[in-house]
Amino acid sequence: MKIREIYEGAIKRGIELDPRGPEEVKKELAHAKKEYEKLKDDEKKNFDPAALTNPYSDSRILYGDPEREVKRILLGVDMEVGEVLLADRLSERGRKIDLIMAHHPEGRAMARLYGVMDMQSGILLKYGVPINVAEDIMEERIKEVERRLMPVNHTRAVDAARLLDIPIMCIHTPTDNAVTDFLQRLIDGKKPDYVSDIMDMLKEIPEYSAAAKETTGPKVVCGSKKRKAGKVFVDMTGGTGGSKKAFEKLSQAGVGTVVGMHISEDHRKEAEKHHVNVVIAGHISSDTLGINLLLDDILNKDVEVVGTSGFTRIIRT
Repeated sequence: MKIREIYEGAIKRGIELDPRGPEEVKKELAHAKKEYEKLKDDEKKNFDPAALTNPYSDSRILYGDPEREVKRILLGVDMEVGEVLLADRLSERGRKIDLIMAHHPEGRAMARLYGVMDMQSGILLKYGVPINVAEDIMEERIKEVERRLMPVNHTRAVDAARLLDIPIMCIHTPTDNAVTDFLQRLIDGKKPDYVSDIMDMLKEIPEYSAAAKETTGPKVVCGSKKRKAGKVFVDMTGGTGGSKKAFEKLSQAGVGTVVGMHISEDHRKEAEKHHVNVVIAGHISSDTLGINLLLDDILNKDVEVVGTSGFTRIIRT
């Protein structure tokens, strides 16, 4: 496969699995095109043309010819300078790495991580939070994340890959969409009565079962296994953690349990305050599940994936 085919396949599948629905994503892309056409010529010079076809600013080809053929990928959750050097070392030892693929964003995709957080407003709307309220509580959080990313030296891994001439890309939100869609459909289909039922379902999934053996398996961090699950919201996409104010609005909208990848202590306390059960499925294990699901959909069987940095390839199809 070509790098371009992998990238385009990931974005296409990410849109299909977007919790807001593909039609809403298409509206967002049309709006981006409209805004681009309004820009002055000097402003267009700094515009990222990928934003006209890819709604996920945290997912990009960061270095390399998109037409280059790929037979072997080194893939991990976090691919930084050490992993770039590992790719070079593996190539030296006869296992040529044609592409480095990261889940978490690097380079300009990391600098623009906050750009995908708007989608959380649309997701909250689906769960009964009025859009004006959702956008208002997310605006403050998005600005906070943008400020936090401003001083980060985000080009280090990409610079290393460029010096070694190893193509590198990152695919973040499309894989998060994949795990969100998978778990939400699973939970909606089985209709768990209790929080313990959700825990049992998660532990049957290979990625979470493996994490449990490493003591990083699913945990109830707010509420109790004995409580009724109520309406369950799988919250695993949209860049990074949203506004802690969302728990109050979700509770008012009838959500009884949130299933997430990770949670800050401030967010956990807010969930507790509003009587929302929180199940943390696990960060790296959830990322691994999402990556595996996406790869099953987009990769040819001839492409070898070498897992590292927390990722283990599990093939379902």
